[in-house]
Amino acid sequence: MNCTSVSPICIDGVGIATPDETLDADTLRQRAHCELLRQAAIKAGLLSPTDQPDGHGLLSEAASAAIETLLERTLEVPEPTPQDCQRHYAAHPSRFTTGERVHARHILFAVTPGVDLQALRRHAEATLLKVRCHEPHASDDLFAQAARTQSNCPSSAAGGSLGWLSAADCAPEYARELFGKPEVGVLSRLVHSRFGLHVVEVLAREAGTLQPFEAVQAAVRLSLRQQAYVTALRRYLAQLADQATVVGVDLRSATA
Repeated sequence: MNCTSVSPICIDGVGIATPDETLDADTLRQRAHCELLRQAAIKAGLLSPTDQPDGHGLLSEAASAAIETLLERTLEVPEPTPQDCQRHYAAHPSRFTTGERVHARHILFAVTPGVDLQALRRHAEATLLKVRCHEPHASDDLFAQAARTQSNCPSSAAGGSLGWLSAADCAPEYARELFGKPEVGVLSRLVHSRFGLHVVEVLAREAGTLQPFEAVQAAVRLSLRQQAYVTALRRYLAQLADQATVVGVDLRSATA
């Protein structure tokens, strides 16, 4: 597909979206990265030039296999040392604690297609300030009232109550804000998740048990190696993007 005549979104002249598609920025970047890697696999002699994408972001089995081989040969992923593992374990105790639970409630301001994000943030921040400044011993429960009238979560019917949660019950970005901290009460800042913006109150905590390093050493090493792989992949994609003619998609924010 020639991008100059058919699609304004392309990598080195190969279209990655059809004119009738409406794609979000993340999907466009994902398609662009796949196309960069597909073309790199062809240049490396791992894939036939006749193996072309379908314009909808789908790769053939041969292209997927060639890209996997390309990354295995190209990426330099250092193995974490025992000292690296020890430091990571000591710096992130909450990740290796089992049994921790929090009793929480929230007010969700959902991010939906077409929503004014700045206005949504202002509204969420105003609600956060209001419930934080509310006297906790007052007879009326302002947090629950706000949840019932403003939250975009089914928990709004119960005043925002989420009950007792473990880290496994939450999206990772949500769990990072709730667990491994001593804070009780309304959290001092909005919690950002894939669902939107949350005003969160921790009502109570139950401490967990930190697993000994020996029991989680393999998991620590795997986590560090995965981080190193992601870093190496981002650098490689940034190099490929710098060498390509990219039209219609911004790859700088994704590979920086």
